[in-house]
Formats: sequence, structure tokens, C-alpha cells
Amino acid sequence: MKKIQNTLKNYSIILLAAALSSCTSIRRHNEQRATCVGPDELKEDVDYAYLKLQQMHPQLYWYISKPELDRKFDSLKGTIDEPLTPLQFYFKLQPVIADIREGHLALRIPRKKFTKRQIKSLEHKKGMFSRFEYYIKDDHLFIIQNKDSIENIKPGTEILTINKVPASNYVKKYRELISSDGYNTTFQSYFLKDVFFNFYTAENGFKDTATIETLYNGEKLTYTLHRESKSKNDLDKDKEQEKRTPEKKVNDYVASSDSYNRNFKFLDKDSTTAYIKVKSFSRDYSDKFYKETFAKIKNAGSKYLIIDVRNNYGGSLHEINNLYSYLAPEPYVLIKPSQLTSRITPLKTNYFRKSTPFQYAFKSLAYPTYVFAQTFSTYKKDGKVYYKMKADKPTKPNKDAFQGKVFVLINGGSFSASSIITAKLKYDKRAVLVGEETGGANDGTVAGFYSYQKLPHSKINLPIGLLLVQPNIDFLNTKKGVVPDITITESMQDIIDKKDPQLDWVKNEIAKEKELQ
Repeated sequence: MKKIQNTLKNYSIILLAAALSSCTSIRRHNEQRATCVGPDELKEDVDYAYLKLQQMHPQLYWYISKPELDRKFDSLKGTIDEPLTPLQFYFKLQPVIADIREGHLALRIPRKKFTKRQIKSLEHKKGMFSRFEYYIKDDHLFIIQNKDSIENIKPGTEILTINKVPASNYVKKYRELISSDGYNTTFQSYFLKDVFFNFYTAENGFKDTATIETLYNGEKLTYTLHRESKSKNDLDKDKEQEKRTPEKKVNDYVASSDSYNRNFKFLDKDSTTAYIKVKSFSRDYSDKFYKETFAKIKNAGSKYLIIDVRNNYGGSLHEINNLYSYLAPEPYVLIKPSQLTSRITPLKTNYFRKSTPFQYAFKSLAYPTYVFAQTFSTYKKDGKVYYKMKADKPTKPNKDAFQGKVFVLINGGSFSASSIITAKLKYDKRAVLVGEETGGANDGTVAGFYSYQKLPHSKINLPIGLLLVQPNIDFLNTKKGVVPDITITESMQDIIDKKDPQLDWVKNEIAKEKELQ
């Protein structure tokens, strides 16, 4: 009994030490974030970032030449002539990183960290800006959804100023921070509308009020937004949303948005047309989702399938390879062998990153096995180093593979894995692509897994993708996204009116084909 008591006592001491260490770490982080760093140290950070990119990024000069990138980094250093806070430095360095034009490559904005108590306090309050949905066109910021009817602000309202600062200033500033693949122009507005207030709050902090000046139908109005406390019903709803039912697991429920990552339905009474919407290739329970979904489609005898990957920023390579197995008429290879800069690159993935003391101890025991597995996951061919991936091996079609006609809906928010699978579908002539050019490149991207490099003086994190992942196609070398077979754009008014011209075109096309049968 005494031994058990001593063990529990020691365990409590360890937990207390870990908690105190965490609080100290948060305080130090926030103090460092507010402290200016000298120009010489910041220039060293610039050199450090470029060196790590040259060492680890497998396709650094894909969209920009080495002399041009050298010039940009040198020019940046020439502008650093006074001490800056890490946040100020971020706004100088990130636009240069964005000029590399590789969509997955971006510095992590140095944010203020919160204690558990502060986080809990925020969780008991409603969002202020996050309760709206936004649309960005050129340098204009619009509200397109106000589901809580806050201040009765109408969809289509333009935000002119935020706390007396023109919203267009922020749009211009934040657009320079966003990388897209190559010379693609569709991605930035889609992504910026989703991350705009992430940048804003990182720069201006979490406030309890904000004043916005708006324009709607020629009339200017000013509103004061408040960070309201959640009611008991709101908190009860939050708890209910967090419960993981079988349906929530298979469809990958996201509590924060009260929506599902994966949806399936038939669009007509006779089940002729099946529709699958995938918001993110998260992989969670995806095998079961596709197994059940395509069994239903096969049993229904559907002749048409619409796959909607609009506003899908990508995710799991395993999931898109599995999805393709339900679409392929014959054995296929989804991607080409994935290139690395060296055989030791996989060991630079920050194995112990974000580990608690207990996780660190456990991972330490498993580390030799990890090193062994990663070392034997690489191979050399024709002087280049590659990483072994299941998706670059021949895959057989699934027994329930769909045999009918496939349409895929795409737009500028279709990125990364969404672009890889759509590029492959188009090349194999397995689907008709409808919508807009994808935000991700037609010829692949650099992602897979990352090495998180911390700049030595500003302490800003730079995640560097380590794998060159490319669809198994003949490359177009356009340095742009996947171009649809049928180009149909969606306007802000379409979204407000809940119209879907891209899906409507597909429905009409299917109706025409059915009439001819």
C-alpha cells in the first residue's frame, strides 16, 4: 500500500512539474514574441531559412530560378536595418517565402500562446469574426453568410473598415503572405477568405469588441461586434457535438463547423445519379466510408457519379489512392516515385516535436525502430533518392469499382491531394472535370511529411515539405493548376442565393444524356 502511495505521489509531482513547466514555457514564448531582435540576428535567420530550404526542399527552384531567389533573399536582408519583433519580421520574410510559389511552403505566424485557463475562457465565448462566412474579390472583403443574424447584417455586405483601418489594406497585406502552386491565380482568394482573420487576430490580438464600417446597397453603416458569452444551451450543444457516434466517425464530423467532411446521397428518386462530397481527405474512417458508399452505388445500379472536391485543401494520399481504386477500370499507379534530397531526410521530421514528458519517454524507447524503418524506406535510382510509397505501386480496382460516367467538381480551393487525384482522373480520361482551375498544381507538389525548422533568433517555425509528390501522368509543364474540361465560374451572388451553376450544369448534362437513352 505504501509503495502505491509513493508511486501516486511521485506521479503527482511529475504532473505538477509538467504543468509548471508548461506555464513557464508559455510566458517565455509570449515575452520572446514581444521582444525586438537585432538586425544582424534577423539577417542570420534569413540565411538560416534559405540554407535549410536548399538542404531539404526537393524542388526549390521549380517556379523561380536560383539567381532570382538569391536576389530576393539578399534584397530582403538589405531592408532589415532596425530591430524587429518576430511578428514584424514574419511580415517581411513570408512574402519572400511565398515568392517560391510552392503552396505548402509557409512560415508559421508567431502567435501569442494561451494558458489552459485562458483557452477555456475563450471556449465559453462565441467567436466574433468567425461567426460570419466571407468572400474576397480583388481587394474587397464581403460577408456572405450571417447564420446567427448578428446585427441583422445582410449577406453581400462589404466590410470597408475594421477599427477604422481600411479592410483593403489588410487584404493586400495578407495576400502577399499566401503561397500558391506556380502561377496559379485561383487559390489565393479561396484560401485568404478562410485565413484572413487568423492573420488579423495574430496581428491585433483577441479583442472582445470590434467596430466595422460596412456598405450594402449604397448605404454605409457602422456596427460594433461583441465576443458574447455562450449560454447554457450553447455549451450543452457543444458537448453534444463532441460526442462521436458511428455516423459521425464514418462521415468525419467536424464539431467546430457542425458539418461533415464526407457526404453521400443520390440526387434523384431512381438513384441514377450518386453524389459524393469530400471537404477534406482526412483519412479518418475513410476506408469504411468508401466501402459502404460504393456498395450502395453498385446495389442501386447508378449510371452517373458526381465527386465534389471544391474547397478541399487536400490531405491523405492513402485516401485518394483508395478512392481512385473505386473509379479505375483497370490496374493503375496513382503517383510517380517520390523524390527526396537525401537518404537521411526522413530522419529530419522532428520525431519528438510537441511531445509531453510522458510521450517523450515512450517515443525514446521506440526511436531505434523508427530510425530503422525510415532508413529502409528510401532507395537510390539513377543518382536520385526516393521514398517508398504504396501509392507509387500498381493498385487493382476495387471489386465494387464504379463503371459508369464520372463528373468531378473543382475550383480554386481544390488543392494538394485534390489536385493530384483530379490531374490523374483527367489524364486517364476517367472523368469530366467541371468548374474552375484547381488551386494545386497539375504536375504535383512538395509535401508528404515535414521538417519543422525553428529560426534561431526570431524562433519562427518554418515547416519544409520533404517529398516531391507527382501524379503518374505526362506532365504539362504549364506551372498552373488542373484545368477543367468545362469551365464554369461561381459568383458571390450565386453563393448568397444558394445557387450552384457548376452542379446544375452537370445535372442538366445528365438529364440530356438520359433523354437520348
